[in-house]
Amino acid sequence: MKFRSPRTKTAAGLAGLMLVAFPLAACGSDDDSPERVNAVASIDNLTGDMTQITVDDDFFPTLDSLGVTPGVIPDATLDGNVLSFPITGGHVSVFEPGSVPNYVTGTIFHENSGLTLTAGDIEVELRNFNVDPEISLVYGDVVANGQVAATSAPLFRLNGSTLQPLKTEGDTAILEGTKVFISDVAAGLLNDTFGTDAITDQVLVGVAKITVNTK
Repeated sequence: MKFRSPRTKTAAGLAGLMLVAFPLAACGSDDDSPERVNAVASIDNLTGDMTQITVDDDFFPTLDSLGVTPGVIPDATLDGNVLSFPITGGHVSVFEPGSVPNYVTGTIFHENSGLTLTAGDIEVELRNFNVDPEISLVYGDVVANGQVAATSAPLFRLNGSTLQPLKTEGDTAILEGTKVFISDVAAGLLNDTFGTDAITDQVLVGVAKITVNTK
């Protein structure tokens, strides 16, 4: 598939994203949160470890068909079909499924890591991911050819219907099974930037596995 003047599309796409980007809202107060005593697990200060995404078999071929090459920025890694982003902070609580409307709450930060998407002389960075499981979104910053285009934009949406029960292994807790999709905002940006209409919010990136330190 040929690009439709990607260089001229970049400014329009990034301008559109800036209109819909917004800072991540602060978490609710203790008064409007589920009672902590109901939590299966609760960690007030995350110090690691890792969010990993096992990439869907169709995701990289879809990018390749558009002439887009994926990569990672420090401190992320790509090993085979597994993307890894170190957890740098945040907090999380997990409740019994069905006991509260959203049984995983909190926010999980991944500073100084992310994805790169490159086509010709255009490089878009999606970085500093912030997972908000309560509203099933992943926010992040967007940098295009070295220029910050947006901060805390909704880049990915989450489908937790396939989330497995919480597992513990030694000093870690594991949440695995949530599906990660491109958001409609990110799809619009990427289509405009890379001159295509093939990217939608139905594009499955992969399945997430979040491993956190419980100490």
